[in-house]
Amino acid sequence: MKTLSTYLTFASLLAAGSAQATMSDYKLVLVHGFQPGQLQSKPDSEQVNLDGASYWQDYWQSRADARIDWPSQERITGKIATDYVWPKLKAFSEQGLCQPGCVFVTHSTGDLVTRYLIDNQANWLENAGLEPLNIVATFDFAGAGGGSELGDIAVNVAEGGGTWNSMLKYAVSLWLGETPSSNNTGVLNDLRVANARQLAALPDSRVPRIRFTGDSSDYLGVTSGYLPGNDDGVVASHSSCGASQAGDFSSCSVNVAYNGKLASQSQGVSQFMPYHYPLLMGEGYSHSGLINNQHEGQVTTAAEKVSLLDGKVVRVQSTDEWYWLNGAYYRYVDGSDTLTMSEIVHSFL
Repeated sequence: MKTLSTYLTFASLLAAGSAQATMSDYKLVLVHGFQPGQLQSKPDSEQVNLDGASYWQDYWQSRADARIDWPSQERITGKIATDYVWPKLKAFSEQGLCQPGCVFVTHSTGDLVTRYLIDNQANWLENAGLEPLNIVATFDFAGAGGGSELGDIAVNVAEGGGTWNSMLKYAVSLWLGETPSSNNTGVLNDLRVANARQLAALPDSRVPRIRFTGDSSDYLGVTSGYLPGNDDGVVASHSSCGASQAGDFSSCSVNVAYNGKLASQSQGVSQFMPYHYPLLMGEGYSHSGLINNQHEGQVTTAAEKVSLLDGKVVRVQSTDEWYWLNGAYYRYVDGSDTLTMSEIVHSFL
C-alpha cells in the first residue's frame, strides 16, 4: 500500500493559534430531527424538551450550549415556528448567545427547520427590536432539507390514497414504528419532497450549510428500495448532500465515491441548493448513526475545504491510499479508522 497525503489541515487560514481560539468560542445550538413517536403521543412542551435532550445524549448534548426542541406532530410554518423556534431565537438574541458566532448542529428534519429559521430570523428579530443572530454555519447530519420519499409514502398511506402492498407498508412501519393514520401526520407533510424543496428554497442569508452524510441503513435495506440512488435508510443522497433537485445520485461528489474510491462519479451531485456544501461521507454510517458515538468505518471527504460565513475555513486532513488489488486510490480522513463521524466533525471546532 502506498500513500499520497493531501495537503489538508484542521487549522483555519488564519494564524493557527488565534484561529483555534476563535473557533472554540463559537456556541453550538442543536436542532433535532423527526421523532416518529410524537405523532401518536403528541407531547406537551415539557415532554418536547425532555425528548430533545434524549435525542442528542449519545454525543452532542454534553458539548452544546443550547437546543431548539420542536414537536413532530406540528408543522414547521405553524406551531413549530411560532411556539418553539421563535421563543428560542428571542432568548438567544436577548442573552447575546451568538455574538461570538453560532454553529447550528442539525440532524435529519432539523435541517429543514433550520433552513426556515435562517431565512426568517433576522426579519423576525429586527421587527421585535432585537439583534439578529450571528450564525456562521450549520453542520447538517443526514439533512432532510430536500425531503424524503418515505415522507410522501407515509402521508399517502395515512390518507388511504392508492393501493399499497404489504412490503411498502412494512417499510413505512419500520421507519415510523407504526402504520400512520390520517390524524397524526404532522411534520411528515413538510418532509414530502415537493413540500420540503419549496420551503425557504432561496434564502437571502448566505449561511453555509455544511453536510455530513451516510450510506448505510438501520432497516436492513428495506426502506432503501423506496429511496432513489444511495441513501442512509431515511433520506436519499439528493437530500443529505443538498442537491439542487431530487434525483438518483450515487455520491455527494463527482470525483469520489461513498467508500472513498477516487474515480469519476457519473451519478454524483454536481449542482447544489444555495450555500450547501457536502464535506464528509461515510459508507458505513446510517441515518441515526451519523450523530451517535459509535464508529462505523472510515470516512471520506467530498471537498478540500469549506468557508464559514465569517471567513474562517474548515479544512480536512486526509490521505489517499493506493490498493494494489484493484489499482485504485481511496481517500480517507485521517483518524477516521478510530474516530466516529461526530468526533471528526466536533474536531473542526
